[in-house]
Amino acid sequence: MAHAARSRRTAAVLAALSLGIMALTACNGDTEGGTAAPSVTATPSSASPAGTDQGSGTPTTAVPGDGGSASGGSSDSGGSTPPSSEAGSDDGQDGGVGMCETTDLSYNVTVASSPVNHALLTAKNKGSDPCLLPANELVITIPGLDGAAEHMGPEGKDWILKAGESAYAGIMFSRADTAGGKSADKVEIALTAAESPTTVPVGDGPVTVNDGRVTSFFGTAEDALTY
Repeated sequence: MAHAARSRRTAAVLAALSLGIMALTACNGDTEGGTAAPSVTATPSSASPAGTDQGSGTPTTAVPGDGGSASGGSSDSGGSTPPSSEAGSDDGQDGGVGMCETTDLSYNVTVASSPVNHALLTAKNKGSDPCLLPANELVITIPGLDGAAEHMGPEGKDWILKAGESAYAGIMFSRADTAGGKSADKVEIALTAAESPTTVPVGDGPVTVNDGRVTSFFGTAEDALTY
């Protein structure tokens, strides 16, 4: 009897152990079989606030004055580029008026009664347009003398010589304190040294020449014959 009882208790213990082992094995199996690799879902790198356009890229900032717009595009407004300023057509002259050339004027040289040994040069704009007269570049060449006549008196200012208007210069042919000289009945005139001269007869000539000098252009004959 005692042996049979021990056998039943042993069998019961073994059965209980077997049930415990099976239950433990089942739990482990459920845990291992039910554990799956975590799923990876695509999430935006940064959460967008409600109402924000999800398709927009990096926001752009319009710089004031650069013609940019808040949407990132550039607005090509007509006022963004200032109009190019064109150079005037006056070739550097006063008010678009061109320089007087030697051929633009007519010339008259007349021996003056006073001062002695002087003549008056009258230069008239014979064209229909005004021109800018170079006052201090007058070149007078007297046949019989070497080189051009030297300048005397003060320098004048270039001015616009209107159509039909005249300018005046004084020409000295000889010094009163110098005896002798050569006879001349014409002079060569150019407004600048860069131009070809024109030959003009001396009214009431010939004159005796030993030291040629010339003034700048003046607005009156009286001023021209002062020096």
